[in-house]
Amino acid sequence: MFISALLLGALYIWFPVVLGEDGAIVIDRQEPLVFGMIFLSIALAIISILSYKKRQTQFVLNRLNIISNFVLLGVFVFRSLTLSGETLISEKGIGVFIPIISIVFLVLANKAIKRDEDLVKSVDRLR
Repeated sequence: MFISALLLGALYIWFPVVLGEDGAIVIDRQEPLVFGMIFLSIALAIISILSYKKRQTQFVLNRLNIISNFVLLGVFVFRSLTLSGETLISEKGIGVFIPIISIVFLVLANKAIKRDEDLVKSVDRLR
């Protein structure tokens, strides 16, 4: 979860402004939807880390974070596919792949949380 928050923070810091052929801004990190989705994902990851005693809450927050990352990925892909012609910055691919990497780390965190929850339940059964 911490790695996911770091990746999304890096996405916001290093995300390039994608310009079209005519010099118009196509995707900008200050755009309300992109800005909101990045910081929602970072906030969900941090809240999930801080609620380490409530594993079910962590699991639900991670699922919400995965959904918000999919929405962010959808925004990036939609904007990239609706471009007409070539952009001035052709290196836009890494910004699109960071939410995918974040999703992978969140899925791994959910698997670990599920494993911990199952272990606690099995110990409780033995009492």
